[in-house]
Amino acid sequence: MYPTIQLKAGREAATGFRHPWIFSGAIATIPPDLESGALVHVSDRQGRIIGTGTYSKQSSIAVRVFDFKEAIINQAWLTTAIQAAHNRRLLMGYGLDTETTGYRVVFSEADNLPGLIIDRYSDVIVLQISTAGMDALRPLVITACQELFKPRAIVEKSDLTIRKEEALRPIEAVQQGALNAPVEFKEHGLTYLADVINGQKTGFFLDQKDLRTAVKNLAKDKTILNLFSYTGATSIAALQGGATHVQNVDMSPEALELVQQQAKLNNFSTDQFSTKVADVFQWLNTHQEPSYDLVILDPPALTKSKKDSESAQQAYHFLNRAALRLVKPGGFFVTSSCSHFFSEDDMLFTLRRASVQAGATLHVLQSLRQSADHPLSVYFPESHYLKSYICQVEK
Repeated sequence: MYPTIQLKAGREAATGFRHPWIFSGAIATIPPDLESGALVHVSDRQGRIIGTGTYSKQSSIAVRVFDFKEAIINQAWLTTAIQAAHNRRLLMGYGLDTETTGYRVVFSEADNLPGLIIDRYSDVIVLQISTAGMDALRPLVITACQELFKPRAIVEKSDLTIRKEEALRPIEAVQQGALNAPVEFKEHGLTYLADVINGQKTGFFLDQKDLRTAVKNLAKDKTILNLFSYTGATSIAALQGGATHVQNVDMSPEALELVQQQAKLNNFSTDQFSTKVADVFQWLNTHQEPSYDLVILDPPALTKSKKDSESAQQAYHFLNRAALRLVKPGGFFVTSSCSHFFSEDDMLFTLRRASVQAGATLHVLQSLRQSADHPLSVYFPESHYLKSYICQVEK
């Protein structure tokens, strides 16, 4: 049995509907001297156990629920939960014996494993741990990954901002094996590279699989601009779809070097693409002519909290308005936001304003979310974060 945290009367409804977060204001009693990261049971006012999870002293999210009943979170429980999540990815069509060997195995709360991300790049596993509770379970997670996937390397990229809120230091380490180069993997038959040691996130933006496929299907005979291109994965998909030329703009020279390596791996010639090291905001100030058949705008998260939302909205507005001006009449505009605090309504409002000010009318051809390996949980609306629109631009 774990220590029991009791909820206030009438505050158990969210847990009853399987939302995995319990906020500090919902708690009536906490056992004395309970350490942050401890495994706990949660009870209602009648003393009935309604969940098992981990406790945080520092966060406003006091408990993250792993199981909505009395449970023991041990090696067997964790291994079973990770295997169940991976089995669902196999049903989605991902796996080592498929055309897509790079995918998210565990998506935190959406897979009933709060605080844990597991990404797979062929025979390499990358972990991200964001909470004190999951931090304490690290040895069990690593053992489960070794047992289930038998990887040649396990890399941890726990450098997330939320760790500061939980009084945790960042951890970036190779926990098993050794790596000295980016990892090759497949996505829909194309070969990509993930820089799992030095790259952003876990080395690649796995959540944009569906967008890359949509761009590939639209790219034939088009000149394309890819803003915030990072390692150019969407550009490679566009070249596979028959694009005549793709211009990549990003401020990271290391990322743009991977554009060239990935193009070579997929047998594209250097005259089919170009790269520009630049701050996209500044680059857009000096490029205003409609020069491209298709413009892709996929910035990093510009707002990571509610207090940043106003400045982020201004930034999104500038980027979308400036990028739209570069699209030829009748061309196409692909725009995304991965900011949870920049809502669907915020994005649509921004697109309305930006298009009018850019002298354009947008016709939405397709709206997309994150790919299936980043599942949307019906019990956890916060799992919905990525929003993309593919539009034809009338001028």
